[in-house]
Amino acid sequence: MRTIVVTAAVIEEDDRFLVTRRQRGVHLEGYWEFPGGKCEAGEDHAACLARELREELAVEARVGEELLATTHAYADREIEIHFIRCDIVGDPAPQLGQDMRWVARADLTQLAFPPADVDAIRLLTNKR
Repeated sequence: MRTIVVTAAVIEEDDRFLVTRRQRGVHLEGYWEFPGGKCEAGEDHAACLARELREELAVEARVGEELLATTHAYADREIEIHFIRCDIVGDPAPQLGQDMRWVARADLTQLAFPPADVDAIRLLTNKR
């Protein structure tokens, strides 16, 4: 099974988090997620996250500390996902037609996130 390394930006402002919805036709379509994406060959996590945020939301990123790294096996692939705290410069504007919203910390558990994100949601909402 192939392993895909991805980064996810945990962008927090006023106790709310920026999330986007996966588009139709992609793996896990319709699920909400923290913006980010696949690392290219030889690309470090910070560079990947900065590139993805430029491409997806037209913002510049100040990449911070990694909050959590985890892996999850799906039927056809394994995901190694790095959740990294980020600040953004500019107003995020979806570039790929994806839905985007700011979600209060307490409401994160009300959205459908991919199984790989469960530990991150638990960490951010302090639910053990």
